[in-house]
Amino acid sequence: MRIHLVVNISRIVQYRKQVKGQKKEEEKPVEVDRVEEWEIEKILNKRKIRGIEKYLVRWKRFIAEYDSWIKKEELGNTKAVLEDFEEEWKQK
Repeated sequence: MRIHLVVNISRIVQYRKQVKGQKKEEEKPVEVDRVEEWEIEKILNKRKIRGIEKYLVRWKRFIAEYDSWIKKEELGNTKAVLEDFEEEWKQK
């Protein structure tokens, strides 16, 4: 038995307005020591693959779609955010 998704065409509408909380314009990176860097709002999760720790990062002024996995070494200027996350992680 094969089941196919059927949607009535009257239910399909074109996207018209932005979802509350999303931002349309992307901000420019912050310049630190003449190097452009993006600001981290929050660290959401961590994982270890083949001995490499990576952190799921939410970027400041960006929507969740732009969250990305970053190696621990690449988190250079975010010691306070990283410490907050590690403390929260230990409590879970």
